[in-house]
Amino acid sequence: MVGEERSVEVGGDTGQSRTVQLRDAATVLLLRDGERGVEVFMLRRNLNSDFVGGAYVFPGGAVDPADRHTDLGPFCEGRTDREASRRLDVESGGLAFWVAAIRESFEEAGVLLAYDRPGRVVRLEDPNVIDRFAAHRRAVDRGERRLVEVCAEERLRLAVDGMHYFGHWITPEGAPRRYDTRFFVGAAPEAQTPLHDDREVIANLWIRPQDALHQQTAGTYEMLPPTMASLRAIARFTTVAEALDAAREIVDVPTVLPRVIRDGHGMRIVLPGDPEYGNGFQGEDPFDNWPTPAAAHQRGDRDDLSGDHPDWVG
Repeated sequence: MVGEERSVEVGGDTGQSRTVQLRDAATVLLLRDGERGVEVFMLRRNLNSDFVGGAYVFPGGAVDPADRHTDLGPFCEGRTDREASRRLDVESGGLAFWVAAIRESFEEAGVLLAYDRPGRVVRLEDPNVIDRFAAHRRAVDRGERRLVEVCAEERLRLAVDGMHYFGHWITPEGAPRRYDTRFFVGAAPEAQTPLHDDREVIANLWIRPQDALHQQTAGTYEMLPPTMASLRAIARFTTVAEALDAAREIVDVPTVLPRVIRDGHGMRIVLPGDPEYGNGFQGEDPFDNWPTPAAAHQRGDRDDLSGDHPDWVG
């Protein structure tokens, strides 16, 4: 069963150990068809954030206790907890990851993946409806209401059937904060306008995956390996329908646990399949700062996504 934070003991330079909570998390890639191909919605994290500040990311965050209640079934369309748990290879509680991804998308980007009573994707076009859902968003974000309570009031069902699981990444050992993150992909609603919350995130944009990767290589956008791997995977498709069809057919999703290498240049992230992976950090001397992809890029000409690293399709 998933649901509780898992404690991981890590040591420090003083010989003492401290507990790092490995928290469940969920992220969703929202896709749309643009004039030049598939585009993905991205957010830039607050520069003052204590976790990957300034990085370009997808909507997502930790799975909260409110996402895990046993009453999720009536508010989720097309997927039961048993089916979701089997898909994630967990005993139970898997549906909470889909719910958390939708909630985070609503909180951070104002996008609600849900169906109304007639079965249509929610439309946020009428000014009165926009204002009403803006109030719902603030209440959910502040923890004053659960997302399923909003669904009950508005007679909605969360569109978990349209979100497909494709990635599983775990924060490297030794980090001061660690997440066990499931990645999902889905089509962005046509009648909703994404926007950032100006709190956890400070900017938003629609961008082709190829262009986002180019910006990262140029040092303009800072990203972490899971973000870059997801972008590279999406870049191979010409339409959203193709991407979702491929994601729907995925059978096995490998778990990717990066490691951190410390050397004379500082710290950098290595992935399974890298020659140095076996020498990576494994549980001692927790580091205080996440080694940024931008810094790693500046220390050499190696592409963090080169080689046979796991992708979500192919």
